[in-house]
Amino acid sequence: MSRFVIGDVHGQFDGLLMLLKQMNPSANDQVFFLGDLIDRGAQSAEVVDWVMKNGHGCIMGNHEQMCLEALAYPSASAVWQGWLLNGGSRTLESYGQDGMSEQHLDWMRNLPLYIDLGDFWLVHAGLNPKLDLEDQSSTEFCWIREPFHRSTEPYFEDKTIITGHTITFVFPGLNAGDVAQGAGWLGIDTGGYHPKSGWLTALDLDKSVVHQANTFTGAVRSLPLEKASVAVTKSKKRKLARSC
Repeated sequence: MSRFVIGDVHGQFDGLLMLLKQMNPSANDQVFFLGDLIDRGAQSAEVVDWVMKNGHGCIMGNHEQMCLEALAYPSASAVWQGWLLNGGSRTLESYGQDGMSEQHLDWMRNLPLYIDLGDFWLVHAGLNPKLDLEDQSSTEFCWIREPFHRSTEPYFEDKTIITGHTITFVFPGLNAGDVAQGAGWLGIDTGGYHPKSGWLTALDLDKSVVHQANTFTGAVRSLPLEKASVAVTKSKKRKLARSC
């Protein structure tokens, strides 16, 4: 059995199907998603529906959180407009005139903030290295960037953290498609929606293989993790560009 973890899909359903074909998971394999299934791409409804119907594991991303918060506010509010500007408008378009499915929204509301696989720990953004696990919230798990990325010591002694959220090419020294490797963590959001990349990434945790599909070119590839990952060293770190 293999355990696959897929980075931020952001409504790229056709790209997801290409990636799944490249992964070729068996019926006994497990597939997990790191959140941000929605927004930015044109097929958010299809992505959510597919993940739900196939019963795959998924955690809460900041875009699911933004969506749920925005729907609780009137359309003239800053919260609503902020979600629309960060890709929410594409999500609404994908659901059509009937609006977002209440079944889909209930599913999103019940997404966990992290999944502990024992040897690997899945979370959307990361965590605060200065806080105990029980003192952290969705603010850290769904949104954190620099405090987590700048930490020079692994948070866990016995497990590797797998994250999405921050597109890996924003780290100095990393190129489009590279997997980011930090102190006790790997970042696999390679920017499947972004015109500078297009790579959607899955990591086979048990075989240490990276599978990728490009949502723009249709190219696919599989690489050993050691060849696909680039260390985010202390000397390379700088303030990252803010992005939702």
